Amino acid sequence: MRIVHGCFAVVAALVLAWSVAQASHLAEQPKRHKVFYHLDEPGVERAKAVLVNIENHVSVVGWKNIEALELVVHGPALRTFLAKDMDPDVRGKLETLLAGGLRFDACQNTMARQKIEMKDLIEGATPVPSGVVRVMELQEAGYAYIRP
Repeated sequence: MRIVHGCFAVVAALVLAWSVAQASHLAEQPKRHKVFYHLDEPGVERAKAVLVNIENHVSVVGWKNIEALELVVHGPALRTFLAKDMDPDVRGKLETLLAGGLRFDACQNTMARQKIEMKDLIEGATPVPSGVVRVMELQEAGYAYIRP
């Protein structure tokens, strides 16, 4: 029985060592990640939760290991990012992420339907013709899709 436990411990240690070595953000030549987050649900708490996920993501892998990072926003969620009414915590988190390199995509279809103009959104927003089409394009380009 002692040999079986010993072998199991060795195998477990090898698997752990291999998985740590495979973590791209820990490797000597880390992979540069292309990632996008998708938000279409309204509300300040939902926006905060997504932005905290993005902050945590950046904290773990580091900006130097991120080739591209986008937040695609459309539908009811876009109203959360109106500059004049924006929650101060949402604004602070988003502005910090934008300064680091986040691209914030705002759906023009949603803007037209909700009568929102670019000047109504936070500075740094990037208009895209369609949020769902942008999601498709990023997936086709090999980005990791995260919908928290």
